[in-house]
Amino acid sequence: MANSKTRTQTGSKKAPAKKQKPVIEKYAGPTDGKVRCNWCLSDPIYVKYHDEEWGQPVHDDTVLFEFLVLESFQAGLSWLTILKKRENFRKAFANFDVKKVSKYDEHKYEALMQDAGIIRNQLKIRAAINNAARFLEIQKEFGSFSNYVWSFAEKTKSGEHKPIINSRNSLREVPPKTVISDAMSKDMGKRGFKFRGSTICYAFMQAVGIVNDHLDDCWKKKNKAHA
Repeated sequence: MANSKTRTQTGSKKAPAKKQKPVIEKYAGPTDGKVRCNWCLSDPIYVKYHDEEWGQPVHDDTVLFEFLVLESFQAGLSWLTILKKRENFRKAFANFDVKKVSKYDEHKYEALMQDAGIIRNQLKIRAAINNAARFLEIQKEFGSFSNYVWSFAEKTKSGEHKPIINSRNSLREVPPKTVISDAMSKDMGKRGFKFRGSTICYAFMQAVGIVNDHLDDCWKKKNKAHA
């Protein structure tokens, strides 16, 4: 019996302990009680972007160029993917200095194609460089890129341009494009811009506040109404 017991003890091996996967708690959404557009409730990055940027009127050309580049890279991807890589894009595209980006050569293009921090799509990278040059042409013609893109917005009686504020009760009511984004896309195409389809243009217009598509019960829309 002793020999048998010894053989059992020496012959058995303990199974390696299984590594437990870390438990990742699903984001439950903001807890401040504010009603928001429900597209932003799945991630805190989305919430911050929704609250601080989306739909806020932008007139700064550097910021406008940033969104022009980011929206073109977003095509076919989620906006959250782009937001998570935003700092990498800023580094890759010289903090969106349009003059510097317009001078990117083939060597710089190849470097960007090796940059895992951004979206390594050759057509989108080449489009960003091309669009920087077209952006500068717009600035020369209109005085600023802001003057150009805001010309597609509504006009006040005094001739100033103001955001197009839409009434939306649900995300189903928000279109992927409009006749205005069609017009912007068509005009930008004539001027040589790439990755400037109507859907991209409409997303750009929403991002920089030319269009306000916050849902009617969103605190951002209500806050704007009482401003």
